[in-house]
Amino acid sequence: MELLELLPAAQPLHVAGIAFVSALLIILYRGLSNPVAKVPGPWYTVWTEAVFKYHSIKGQAPAWVQSLHDRYGPIVRIAPDKVFVADPAGVRQIHRVKGQYPKSSWYTSPFPESIFSTTSVTVHRRYRKLLSGPMSETSLKAMLPQIDSKVRLAVQRIGEEMYTRGAADVSKWWMFMATDVIGELSFGESFRMLEYGEYIRDLESAGRRIALSALFPILNVVSPFVPVPQISNAFKARRRLRMYAIQSLQRHQDLVEKGTADAKPTLFSKMYKAGDDESLTMDEIIPNAQAYIAAGSDTTAATLTYLVWSVCRDSNIKRQLVGELKTLSDDFTDGDLKGLPYLNQVIEEALRLWSAAPSGLPRVVPEGGATFGKHWLPSGAVVLTQAYSLHRNAHAFPQPEMFDPSRWEKPTMAMKDCFMPFGGGSRVCIGLHLAYIELRLATARFFRTFPNATVSIIEGMSDEDMKQDLYFVMSPRGHRCLIQAS
Repeated sequence: MELLELLPAAQPLHVAGIAFVSALLIILYRGLSNPVAKVPGPWYTVWTEAVFKYHSIKGQAPAWVQSLHDRYGPIVRIAPDKVFVADPAGVRQIHRVKGQYPKSSWYTSPFPESIFSTTSVTVHRRYRKLLSGPMSETSLKAMLPQIDSKVRLAVQRIGEEMYTRGAADVSKWWMFMATDVIGELSFGESFRMLEYGEYIRDLESAGRRIALSALFPILNVVSPFVPVPQISNAFKARRRLRMYAIQSLQRHQDLVEKGTADAKPTLFSKMYKAGDDESLTMDEIIPNAQAYIAAGSDTTAATLTYLVWSVCRDSNIKRQLVGELKTLSDDFTDGDLKGLPYLNQVIEEALRLWSAAPSGLPRVVPEGGATFGKHWLPSGAVVLTQAYSLHRNAHAFPQPEMFDPSRWEKPTMAMKDCFMPFGGGSRVCIGLHLAYIELRLATARFFRTFPNATVSIIEGMSDEDMKQDLYFVMSPRGHRCLIQAS
């Protein structure tokens, strides 16, 4: 008797059981036959990414991945198609300048196409060629007066808040400063957050949108229909910010074309000749300007916040830094700051321990597959590297959780290989020179103005406030950092 003849007489429960077991066997087979399954990692990651998503929602994914590295080694599986690599040789392989590992489609969910988010090697190469010049160290020298004026104003506002409140929230003021700097350099006019002392709600909402759409890409489609104001408003803010960018860039373009004296140089001033092979169209400039705002505000502010907090907690570090800064003349320049060894060691250590973008950077394994250590990965698998793990490599950085600027006095090759606060290879952050300028100027002006600054304990401020929320951009969990000075 054939099997099909038996089915009508079978109990429905039996049929359902057979179907369930068959489906389970198929799932088990597909999972275990996947080459990625041979990479060390928790057993459940052979079939699901759910646990990684859970820790991402909690803002602790980098720390969770680091715990896996501690247990399983430098190459670890976190999903059926995703592997984290913390081995320096593997990281170099992924991020080499002429590498063949394009960004994954993850970047297209939270961001419009720009130099930061494009997955196309060709498009990125063109953007990089046109945009890297204005962001070079040489070009940024012309913008130093604009940058320094915002730094001076930030330190002034910090002092005013210390006087009226007893302590100042440096996290807030560094955010205002960094946002105003990148706003003015992109649009020719700042957001005036330092002047008004207030957050721009659309910028806050845009940050939430990026975090939400990165985790749940479907929200980019269904957000207008989601009956949760925080979610729908976050996605509406994206459209309003785009309109702001269009209007601001258009006003600045008109000033440039008229030759008006009020037309300050911006990062896009030379890009307004639409149709020219050596320029960008306005439709291309707009998303890149938006990307600059997203990448150049929270990031610099977060590292600066933790730098000030770390220095203020250690009297020996503060004494060495303040002593070095006292050797400067009152009219010092950024060029003078480059020559201060200890200042730059403090900045490097802050970028190591408090990297503003600590999370995984997903790349796609190219055609033909690739080998990492003893593990072969097929084409299309996603490999991720994260600064959080590289910067805590105990071989390169003994006592990695200790804030110790002196380790940078004579950096080893292992330290250099594991240091990646701005990404790596051809996709290294285009704004790194601007970030260093802001970090140098802000650190110097703050500690020259407040040499006795200490961490405050007013309003219940404690170390709990400074525990990290590790989303794509890191931030203090308490959303504040109160500093006082006598």
